[in-house]
Formats: sequence, C-alpha cells, structure tokens
Amino acid sequence: MRWSQVWFLIAGVVIVLGTGKVPEADAMKLGVAGPLTGDQGAFGQEIKNGTLIAVEEWNAKGGLLGKKIEIVWGDDQHDPKQAVAVANKFVNEGVVGVIGHFNSSCSIPASTIYHDGKVIQITPASTNPQFTERGLWNVFRACGRDDQQGSVAAAFIVKKLRKSRVAVLHDKTTYGQGLADETVKALERTKVKPVYYGGITQGDKDYRPVLTAVKQKNPEVLFYGGIHPEAILLTKQMRELGMKAAFVSGDGVWQKEYIEIAGKAAEGAFVTFTPDQMKIKEAHGVIRRHKEKFGSDVGAYTVYSYVAANILLDAIAATKSTEGTKIADHIRKTKWNTALGTIQFDKKGDVLVSPYVVWEVRDGKFVELP
Repeated sequence: MRWSQVWFLIAGVVIVLGTGKVPEADAMKLGVAGPLTGDQGAFGQEIKNGTLIAVEEWNAKGGLLGKKIEIVWGDDQHDPKQAVAVANKFVNEGVVGVIGHFNSSCSIPASTIYHDGKVIQITPASTNPQFTERGLWNVFRACGRDDQQGSVAAAFIVKKLRKSRVAVLHDKTTYGQGLADETVKALERTKVKPVYYGGITQGDKDYRPVLTAVKQKNPEVLFYGGIHPEAILLTKQMRELGMKAAFVSGDGVWQKEYIEIAGKAAEGAFVTFTPDQMKIKEAHGVIRRHKEKFGSDVGAYTVYSYVAANILLDAIAATKSTEGTKIADHIRKTKWNTALGTIQFDKKGDVLVSPYVVWEVRDGKFVELP
C-alpha cells in the first residue's frame, strides 16, 4: 500500500470522527415519513416530534440490540408519488421499520413498497380502511378507521344536532373522500340522503362557486372530508356567503392552525377525533417531555407517533430481530401498554378499540363534548 493511500484512509477516519456521526454499520435506522414541510407541515411536525422523543429515550437507555437508533427522515409533502420515492429510499437504506405516513393517499401506495422490502409500517394517522383491507402482513395503524369515524359523525348530526339536510364536500383525496363516503353511508343507514355531494381541489383559494351551489340546497349541516388548510377557507368563505349551516369535519381539521386562522368563523364547528389525551394518565409523561423539549403542547398525532415508534422498537427488542415477519407476528400477538392505554391489533393490523368523540370549537379552543 502506498503512503498516499494510507494517508487517504487516515483522513477518512478523521473526517468521520470529526463529524460526530455514528457510522452506518453501527446504527439501527428507523424511517419516519410524512408531510414534514408545506401546507400540512404542522401534522408532519407532530409525527416528527413524537417519534424523536421516543428514539431519544431509547438511545438514552443504550439504543436497540446494542446499536444507537438513527432516524431517517422522509418528506412526502402529502404527494403519493413523493411517498413512493420516500418508501424506495427507506428500503434501499435498510430501515428496520417505518413510522408514517400521515396521509392515507401516501400510506397506501408506500405500503406496497415496504411489503416487497419486508419492512414493517406503522401509521399513526392514516384512517382510510383500505390501508389494512388489502391483506398485507406488514401494515399496522395506531389510530382508528374512517368507517368508525364516519359513523360517529353521522350519529352526531342526526341524533345530537337533529339535522337531516346535509351537504357533503371532500378534497378528492384517499383520506378526504374516504371519510366523506363513510359518513354518507352512515347517514343513509339512518335514511338521511345528502342534499349535495361534491369535491373541491386541494390548494385552490376560492371555494365560493361550489359553496354558492351548496347554499342553494339550503343545508343545515356542511360535512367536509379533508385537511385543515382547505377547511379554513371553506369555513371563512361559507360565513362570508351568509351560510348558517353547522360545519362538521374529521380529524384532519383537529389542528390549532384551523382555529387560529379561521378565527371567529371557526366558532361552533364540530370535529370528530379521539378523546382528550390530556385525560389519559399514561400520556402525561410524553406530554410533559414534549413541553420541556419543544415549548409547546402536543398536537393531534404527537402521542400516536410516540406510541407507534415504541411499539415497533419494543417488538424489535423482544424478538431480538429485525426480520419483518417476526416483528409483525410479535406486534399482533402482544397486548401493548402504551401512552394511549392498552392497545391490541387484529389480524389486519387495526386496533381492536378506537373510540371517536366529537369536539366543538368554543371560545377559540377545541372542547370535547360529553
């Protein structure tokens, strides 16, 4: 070996040590995917923060199977094509599992890539039933499903609000249209047929034309399946048009930005989501750590992401393996004590119990209804 080669090798070692980075061979890679930037970045930040807290706790205890855990981030920008690119990147980099994605339209196509790569995927937030209805052994979700959520929304509209003239809009995405359709099915089971059903386009800024058409049907309720950026505009513009209909939506709108930006127009809106995490004793620890680390309260899916990450890492530790099928089998057969309480999964990868409740925007805050 020439001296020039020796010096090259020495320089390489110095560079690695100087960066303070763990060499790849000595790290356990965990993929985390979602809309980390862009108009849905607030939800991506929740997934990021929850997983980061979990990984920091594991690394403080010595890591996993003798290795430190390294997070590999994947920003899908809620674009299905980008989600597939992220999934391929994760598989090629040898991640032991994936926490994500956020949007069902991203989780579903990405899941086939993970399946082929024998990689476990646990989504903290994707609620479309098709994510777990395709018979893939590698998929799990820590949250509920849209058929459960739609039933709660419909029952609230019919039994609590006592309304029957319901207009339904959605954002044409897998999540948004899926939730809208499940709500319509549940409404029709009570003999309530929507007076209007239609879609809007994500990213548009003026929904007055479609809202004008909706207004002509004289609805008592406007149900929207979609995410908060469009819900903000819909809520503000329907009030500008003088529409008095109650605004009802799903978990994609349970975001403080909705209230902050929509302002007074958001008052009285109803959103389906899971019960108040602040009332779950097991969640207090991660809620406190989040406040200490980030200086803010947890968001809708922060604790869900923390739970998803811990289930995956616990399963790897218990099986002493990174083999996907072994991890999946252990996840399915185990009763998990988590920050959300006890969780068990069925054969499809869905949680056995997922209660949904209704929240109301009241005095600038989400308030859980009894």
